[in-house]
Amino acid sequence: MRIISGTYKGKRLTAPKKLPVRPTTDMAKEGLFNILNHHYHFPSISILDLFAGTGNISYEFASRGTSDVTAVDAHYACMGFIKSTAKDLDLPIVTIKSDVYSYLEKLKRKSDIIFADPPYDFTTEQFAKIAALVFENDLLNENGVLIIEHSKHTKLDDAPYFSNSRKYGGSVFSFFEKE
Repeated sequence: MRIISGTYKGKRLTAPKKLPVRPTTDMAKEGLFNILNHHYHFPSISILDLFAGTGNISYEFASRGTSDVTAVDAHYACMGFIKSTAKDLDLPIVTIKSDVYSYLEKLKRKSDIIFADPPYDFTTEQFAKIAALVFENDLLNENGVLIIEHSKHTKLDDAPYFSNSRKYGGSVFSFFEKE
């Protein structure tokens, strides 16, 4: 895994092999950030990274100057890796070990971008529940976006608040926004 831009551009990070993760590929991540670059000024936004895994997306935002990054994952070793890496690189990432659904049900704070990268084998209902919780609990700031990464075999276009999607290899980013 590599940070593709910002302060740590080109920095390679190696996650422990035992982590139950599938990091976003560099190609897909580069495509995603090319889109986001045109809509957001990274130093002035807040990020919520759900199913954070290795922290790949959190590091990318923090390297690009985002100082308000929260990474949430239920796996203890994933949170330990992110916390350790953030400390080593002096990146402003807050880690929270929690079940994502429980966390979203209790969360009162809004974000500009909520990124979710759940396991690709989730059911359509499990993916849709993420969007439902985000919008029912009004967790996005004005002009905010929820981005869910999923397999090209999963279709989320019929889910409420779906805006559009972009495909990169076997990965798809589905964007959800308030109307």
